[in-house]
Amino acid sequence: MLRRSLFKKPNLRLEGQENTPPGDRIPVFECPQCRNKQEQPALEESLFLCARCGYHYKITARQRLGMMLDEGSFREMGARIASKDPLQFPGYQEKLKQAREQSGEKEAVITGTGSILGRPCAVFAMEHQFMMGSMGAAVGEKLTRLFERALDKCLPVVGFTVSGGARVQEGILSLMQMAKVSGAVRQHADAGLLYIAVLCDATTGGVAASFAMQADIILAEPGALIGFAGPRVIEQTTRQKLPEGFQRAEFQLDKGFVGKIVKRPEQRALLGLLLKMHTGGKDERV
Repeated sequence: MLRRSLFKKPNLRLEGQENTPPGDRIPVFECPQCRNKQEQPALEESLFLCARCGYHYKITARQRLGMMLDEGSFREMGARIASKDPLQFPGYQEKLKQAREQSGEKEAVITGTGSILGRPCAVFAMEHQFMMGSMGAAVGEKLTRLFERALDKCLPVVGFTVSGGARVQEGILSLMQMAKVSGAVRQHADAGLLYIAVLCDATTGGVAASFAMQADIILAEPGALIGFAGPRVIEQTTRQKLPEGFQRAEFQLDKGFVGKIVKRPEQRALLGLLLKMHTGGKDERV
């Protein structure tokens, strides 16, 4: 079951959720892939996987942290850090307002420390409902501080990426975050510390081109779209038909860009095992 203590808005509308009539207290979800309908309690038990086809529903960042971390272990960092409008981009203030109302979050990533099966770690999870998890200056700052904290405390980092890439409304300031976060990742790596990334649907653009693919161990959820430019953009540019399943996790596994595809119910156990294998004996201090 999900750990609701992490939720800011338990009634947040999720992917596939149908409009429920008055008096109907149990939300019903329709699978975007096979149209199978399931009630919320059954989906929660399966960690939001379709019972018929195994489709991985998109979930919120706090739901993901609730599924993966030991109950009560999460300590959030940088909760007040949020983008403003540095370039005074037309309509950006309104988009930020809508994103915050829709997601219940101040920014597109949640960072902090916690533990998985008793193993301390720094952790981040990106929020797809906040402007498709796009990376602006605030996201870059939160991630950089997380890796710096992990370096200071000798902690491994576990990250869940869901992003459309760099945030266009912040222009070059957004693109600069690729180098900024990458530098923090490198310092963390140079200290001999572990970084595990779990690539979720979708992980694209500047996020895929930087910290998402710089982990020591790269895992992925089944069917996740992983790449820089999207398939349609590539087809329009090259004027060539792409292979079936191009850029999906299974395709990237075959090409060596992903180490292993892991279903959501299996992720917590595997992450706990990897942390145990790679950090046993280190001086870990949260």
